Amino acid sequence: MTQANDLKSWQHQAQAQTELLLARLMPSENQTPHTLHQAMRYVTLGGGKRLRPLLVLAAAELGNADHAAVEAAMASVEMIHVYSLVHDDMPEMDNDSLRRGKPTCHVQYDQATALLTGDALQTQAFDILSRPTGLPAERQLKMVALLAQAAGSLGMAGGQAIDLANVGNAMTQAQLEHMHRLKTGALIRAAVGLGALACTDLDDEARRRLDAYAERLGLAFQVIDDVLDCEADTATLGKTAGKDQEADKPTYVKLMGLAPARRYAETLIAEALEQIAPFGKKAAHLRQLAEFVVARKN
Repeated sequence: MTQANDLKSWQHQAQAQTELLLARLMPSENQTPHTLHQAMRYVTLGGGKRLRPLLVLAAAELGNADHAAVEAAMASVEMIHVYSLVHDDMPEMDNDSLRRGKPTCHVQYDQATALLTGDALQTQAFDILSRPTGLPAERQLKMVALLAQAAGSLGMAGGQAIDLANVGNAMTQAQLEHMHRLKTGALIRAAVGLGALACTDLDDEARRRLDAYAERLGLAFQVIDDVLDCEADTATLGKTAGKDQEADKPTYVKLMGLAPARRYAETLIAEALEQIAPFGKKAAHLRQLAEFVVARKN
């Protein structure tokens, strides 16, 4: 089996595992309040690359992982990601009508339901991550704190605030990277960090290398997102193409140009791979996921 086929097979298995986890851990739509639970399942199930849960799983392959802790981290980090998409798509934010190839939550239901859906997914994530596993309580508490910090004002929410405040403004590369280290990168770093924390045999140096890998991967992911917003069509992306340009948002393509932006993403991925080289074959899926980030079409 070729490396590409091996990754595709592993990705499909991991995505299916994530889907089953999410379906099992979220409230049933038969449970009141029915519409809220239906909306939570609508936005979470049946779509998405599941990159963040895959990163949790791939990082956990480097050590002796606690299975329950890994599954809780996979589900919780994806719930945080989906909640952010639901809120991001609302009229007050990016005002988009399409996500993962189907109507966004506020279009399918209404704005109030979309707001509550995001709120409920966020709190559900921490409910799941705080449930007992085979890990020491102190280490599990670190996992909860890591995800909370990545999602908050010094992480994802803060990056979104900076983004909204700079519509129509020119940003330097340093400013743009600071914004995206928070908005996109923080949750990607958290995913890798959660996978590492699920392994009690990974030391501080291993976790430092993994964090450096994830930081560069998170930036590369956003650079490619900006490229795809210009290059790909709506059907391929599963969301409205050209939204950033239409909204006059600061992007890497606007700052650098299309070809230099793609080359920069490739440089970041090369730096990420250097960080995980000492892990050898155990890091095969982390390497393949990094290469997937720059090669992806949506």
